Amino acid sequence: MSQDKSWTPKYYSLRVKKIVKSTAHAFKSQAKQALKNVSLQNALARTKSHFVDNRRIAVDALPAFESLRQRATDIKEHTLAHLDFYLEQFEKQVHASGGQVHWAETAQGACEQIVSICQGAHRVVKGKSMICEEIALNSALEQAGFEVIETDLGEYIIQLAKEPPSHIIAPAVHKSREEVADLFYQHHGERLSDIPDLVNKARQVLRDKFLSADVGITGANFLIAETGSTVIVTNEGNGDLTNTLPRVHIVVASIEKVVPSLKDASILLRLLARSATGQEMTSYTTFSTGARRSDDLDGPAAFHVVLVDNGRSEMLGNEFHDMLRCIRCGKSTAHAFKSQAKRALKNVSLQNALARTKDQQKVLDILKGELEFNSQQIRALSLSSLSDSDN
Repeated sequence: MSQDKSWTPKYYSLRVKKIVKSTAHAFKSQAKQALKNVSLQNALARTKSHFVDNRRIAVDALPAFESLRQRATDIKEHTLAHLDFYLEQFEKQVHASGGQVHWAETAQGACEQIVSICQGAHRVVKGKSMICEEIALNSALEQAGFEVIETDLGEYIIQLAKEPPSHIIAPAVHKSREEVADLFYQHHGERLSDIPDLVNKARQVLRDKFLSADVGITGANFLIAETGSTVIVTNEGNGDLTNTLPRVHIVVASIEKVVPSLKDASILLRLLARSATGQEMTSYTTFSTGARRSDDLDGPAAFHVVLVDNGRSEMLGNEFHDMLRCIRCGKSTAHAFKSQAKRALKNVSLQNALARTKDQQKVLDILKGELEFNSQQIRALSLSSLSDSDN
């Protein structure tokens, strides 16, 4: 894959802060602290009803679920076997719809390209994106002088708290209502306690940010090769405001998110919401295809897609290959969160699992910010003593 030459890193030489540090040495003490934290235990206990139980109900209501899972596996395996072809097809279709595609081999390369695209902007709004967590994009943008605002409610809460997300579906699942109320009082100067009041306050604050943003950045649940479209699924609608209102829309996606066709995407979408939140479909499923056309009522004037490798191409065909099939539904993470000590694990789990690799730092760089791994990998992390038997 050739590097896109439409940018040059002449404006900034970024030193992207690594967001993953080894904490294996502190695991026992962190686990003990987490187990004593009553507020944390109560918050995490809710994940069983919110995620695990709802998923089981949704799956039971769809008799064809297991056959759809197999079809999804076949789609992902076929795509990974022809990844270069489908990525190039996707790039061609994005160009045909008036957009631009940028290739990034590394996390720092991705950040440099995004910073370059944002030149001349001041305010950047973001939808929830684990690939942006992986490459430490917020840190890079802030170092370059941009104001960065997370617009997903959970992400906004942990941004105020200056913490990383604890779950890919519910980033602030470890926070109690009282803790959120304290954060809002600290940052907004108004003492609120009821959940509807807290949500309305966030809407008021974020509405002004949306209307005045110069750039909107989202991730992508899927990239569709045949149309050059990107797909996001949300329940708050913040993703639509992020990719519609600002003049520039930047999609940041890892290379394994591509699928061949709309039909393939529809199969994966039937699985995604059911496995993530127990819904048949999320409230919003949005397809974005290129920049605003002359007869469009809204949309960005400029559309960019940054495709991030960050070591994924090296995972093809080796012991980490199956990770590339993951659709980031959060199902396995939700099961793992039934353990009260899960929050204390942080990134220790992945590091222990990868300790046997020859180049573990390379793999950690690939996976930093990723909080999703399948149940087979969880078992490999020797977490059986911390997890329920149905994992």
